[in-house]
Amino acid sequence: MKQLAVILVLLFMCGIASATLEKEIVTDQITVLEDGQMQIREVTRILEDGKILSYTYHRKVIVPGDDVTKEITKIKDIAEVVHTPTVINAYNDKRAKAID
Repeated sequence: MKQLAVILVLLFMCGIASATLEKEIVTDQITVLEDGQMQIREVTRILEDGKILSYTYHRKVIVPGDDVTKEITKIKDIAEVVHTPTVINAYNDKRAKAID
């Protein structure tokens, strides 16, 4: 939000505040690892009249067995296929062995 505020101030100072600003958040990468972990990357873009002014990335990992009910449909669909009971049990066994 700070970046957006700075951009707005600069636009007003330059006299081009009439430009249309948009903020979009897109899941642009989903990588599934061998053990079933899903690495997710989201990009947040600030656009002026359709041109990208700035962008930032946010990453997260969803492991087998995680609750994905609040995720976007694309992630839920992939998790439904990948996170089978066999994969979840294998992942939990692997974690338990790593802790011991």
